[in-house]
Amino acid sequence: MKFTKNIGMVLLAVYLIIDGLLGFGLNLGPFVFLLYLVALAAGVLILIGK
Repeated sequence: MKFTKNIGMVLLAVYLIIDGLLGFGLNLGPFVFLLYLVALAAGVLILIGK
């Protein structure tokens, strides 16, 4: 398995996994804002090419 060195893509993958788990009933409570921060960071890093 090849692991990407692009941190933006790694953050996007983490976001998508957590978002998918939320659909199955994972309850993060007040920490759900971290999901938004991960999504924001992933978008910015992908745009700047990191």
